Amino acid sequence: MTIEISKEARKEAIASIERYFLENMEEKIGNIAAGALLGYFLEEIGPLVYNQAVADVQERLQVRVSELDIEHHEDEFQYWRKFDRQKKGK
Repeated sequence: MTIEISKEARKEAIASIERYFLENMEEKIGNIAAGALLGYFLEEIGPLVYNQAVADVQERLQVRVSELDIEHHEDEFQYWRKFDRQKKGK
């Protein structure tokens, strides 16, 4: 699965890579090289991050689903119990 980002996000990511190289590597990286590096990271490392995010969401959803019966439980056959309680209260 190829991870796609918007043109605007790609533009900002390339600018960020260029700045990172300038400030931390003390050398300049060109726009094309920064774009190629971004493409490499998206293809090579992006799926790792994506899969971890999916696993995290799946875990959270499983916890929420397991709590559904607690949060939304209704006792069955309550009509006559309610009726009997009203009778006793009179």
